[in-house]
Amino acid sequence: MTQQNYEEYWSLTLAFTDFNGTKFLNILQSCVNFIDKYKNESYSDEKYARLQNEIQIFAKIDLISVRKAINQLVKMGFIQSLLTDYSNDTSLYLKAKSNRKRSSLFSKIIYSKSSFNSSISKESNIQQINFLIKTLVENGKLTKSQIIALMLVDIEKIKKGYLNQTELTEYESIAQKNGFITRKYNQVGYLFNILNKLDDIVFINDELYFTEDAKQIFGENLELTQKKRDPYLHLLYKNQLKDESFEFYKSEKCMVENLAFPVLIASHIKPFIKSNDHEAYDPDNGFLLSRNIDSLFDLGYITFDNFGKIITAKKLSSDVVKSLKSYSLEISFLNEKRKKYLDFHRNEVFEKRYSLSV
Repeated sequence: MTQQNYEEYWSLTLAFTDFNGTKFLNILQSCVNFIDKYKNESYSDEKYARLQNEIQIFAKIDLISVRKAINQLVKMGFIQSLLTDYSNDTSLYLKAKSNRKRSSLFSKIIYSKSSFNSSISKESNIQQINFLIKTLVENGKLTKSQIIALMLVDIEKIKKGYLNQTELTEYESIAQKNGFITRKYNQVGYLFNILNKLDDIVFINDELYFTEDAKQIFGENLELTQKKRDPYLHLLYKNQLKDESFEFYKSEKCMVENLAFPVLIASHIKPFIKSNDHEAYDPDNGFLLSRNIDSLFDLGYITFDNFGKIITAKKLSSDVVKSLKSYSLEISFLNEKRKKYLDFHRNEVFEKRYSLSV
């Protein structure tokens, strides 16, 4: 591994962590207005001082906080160094009518524009978040300690644009030996604050995944997984459902559609969050389902009677209802314990749970 000064790290300081908040949006809008107004004027200390003064007056914060806020906008990629310009995505971010819309734009700006080496007076093309995401692509998941170790990487020297597992392990060992997380606690916190706000990646049990990958591993309801799911017990639970399906079909298939989809979900009948420790990993409290059937079942759009017939919610569209008529839950899977779990689903989940998600 290339020798380097390990006191150099991905340095990021955040004046604001609520990127939908009024203060953040107002300061960003002020910077955009200032850039538009003085776009033909070359950068100078005096020009920068005028911007600081404008923000300090209306935001009513001290000068140090003003400078930190402006530099934050530069490092995150919302505005360019030297107050030269801002991207179209920044304009769209300010005009967005919802936090959902801003979330997607935030992720795009951070991935494609951010550089923690940039400052108001210096432009840099070193893109740390871009490097981190590409490392996630290469490795499938990243532990929190691996992410912290990435903060020590001089990514200009990594020509391929990511680290492999062996390289991650080496940097992780260095970070542990030199106590990096203890000495740079704030900077580590700032990085994780940003990662938690990016679209389509998610932390499960202190490991970072792409959301789609996590759903294949842990099931569709990742919010519940993050709360208390034991990954190994869940794996065993899913394996038992796979075995049951295999014994009946001679192949692992959806218990409703009778199709061997490449991805099948271990779907709880009584929701995981409502289950006790036994029920949570009881294979009788589950079916092996395709993603579509699992989503409809999990959100309460469909349920089953004690003979396996699909019961559809009133809110379900007619074309979906029509497409479901040819399917039913294989009655051989309906033992007495599952019928009791289904009674809970019909009374407590069906036509109720989906109303919380729309």
